[in-house]
Amino acid sequence: MNKLQIDVLTLFPEMFEGVFGSSILAKAAQKEIVRFGLINFRQYATNKHQQVDDYPYGGGGGMVLKPEPVFSAIEALNLNEQQKTRVILMCPQGERYDQKKAEELAQEDHLVFICGHYEGYDERIRQHLVTDEISIGDFVLTGGELAAMVIIDSVVRLREGTLGNETSAVTDSFSTGLLEYPHYTRPAEYKGMKVPDVLLSGHHQHIEEWRAKEALWRTWNRRPDLLQSYQLSKKEEAWLKEWQENKDK
Repeated sequence: MNKLQIDVLTLFPEMFEGVFGSSILAKAAQKEIVRFGLINFRQYATNKHQQVDDYPYGGGGGMVLKPEPVFSAIEALNLNEQQKTRVILMCPQGERYDQKKAEELAQEDHLVFICGHYEGYDERIRQHLVTDEISIGDFVLTGGELAAMVIIDSVVRLREGTLGNETSAVTDSFSTGLLEYPHYTRPAEYKGMKVPDVLLSGHHQHIEEWRAKEALWRTWNRRPDLLQSYQLSKKEEAWLKEWQENKDK
């Protein structure tokens, strides 16, 4: 798998320095699994005041990001036409982000994030530059930087070699279609609270079955909507039927 190049267009590159320089993202960069680029697109403004926004045509409140600085910043990246680049606009109107999208983006070699501020973007940016518009939820942030950080973290951790234990990402919540099962570690008993006996048994088949059942139980209780697109096994169908019958009693 090629090294992943991630470029971020932002007016506040300093916001990313701590995130890219810490924890898993920093380790991934040190291992040369990913390379980060920060572009302050204010430097591509076309007037002496480095203005990147203006009043919207037709009136209305707020300011709109001008097209010139963003277009120029993208052009300066000299994107390789042979290498498919995903240009991602962080936008509350975009596609709702989920683990499936993270897995899709993790297969790419080059991701470019456009982080806006102010009221919105000139529509020509949306129409002619971007390949994806993404929202991380039905709420509004001051800018796209925090949302981009969330997506970048979720993507990089899926790249081969990023996590010490390669099974970690595979068993995460949402990766399997279900929420993750409960975890326990030492001590086996703390303040009268005990680790389930099955986890101490050393019987791997029983442990895997317990984990599968707990993942399904947690999903059924907390996020039953996820089960609408999840393919149940016959054993899982039996568990759900049993729980539903007990609930209805």
